[in-house]
Amino acid sequence: MSLKWSANAERDLARLYDFLAPVNQRAAAQVVQQLVTGAKQLLRHPQLGVSLGEFAPRDVRRLFVGAYVLRYELSGATIYVLRVWHVREDR
Repeated sequence: MSLKWSANAERDLARLYDFLAPVNQRAAAQVVQQLVTGAKQLLRHPQLGVSLGEFAPRDVRRLFVGAYVLRYELSGATIYVLRVWHVREDR
């Protein structure tokens, strides 16, 4: 399996970092690292997240990493991280 981040997911990580960094750069970096580490666990357990039926027939899933949500898609031998946001964001 391989793990790929969509352009939207990469922008989400940058947005989350930019939001947190003015208050605490170290905490902002830790959150980004936590999210990257959380996504990497999908390489061992790709079906860890909850399947989101509204995207059928695609296999799109949701994984909570701390107070953040990773939305990802399983496609063959590739895991695509689609989006990332904080649970309190209006999504």
